[in-house]
Amino acid sequence: MTVRIYQPSRNAMQSGSARSRKWVLEFPPKDSRELDPLMGWTSSRDTQAQVRLRFDTLKQAEDYAREHKLDYVVQVPHRRAPNVRPRGYGENFATDRRMPWTH
Repeated sequence: MTVRIYQPSRNAMQSGSARSRKWVLEFPPKDSRELDPLMGWTSSRDTQAQVRLRFDTLKQAEDYAREHKLDYVVQVPHRRAPNVRPRGYGENFATDRRMPWTH
């Protein structure tokens, strides 16, 4: 079993970066999901797939995997370009804009 260690991406619906700084260790699903014929819900007997362990650093996550003799794969996150400056809504109407603001 190979576990996956990654840093989750930020929520695309909000500008904040909450829950994207910690590292997550995630177990792969062993069994496929089943469809309940009456309600249409999906279910699985594999409770390990529901477990997500959070760590402050990548080293802590790797140490945990080594300690429990788990094979692991690290997915390095993509970083934002350093020259992107966060802007506020009021800057849309600034007089010193490079291009005029139109709809």
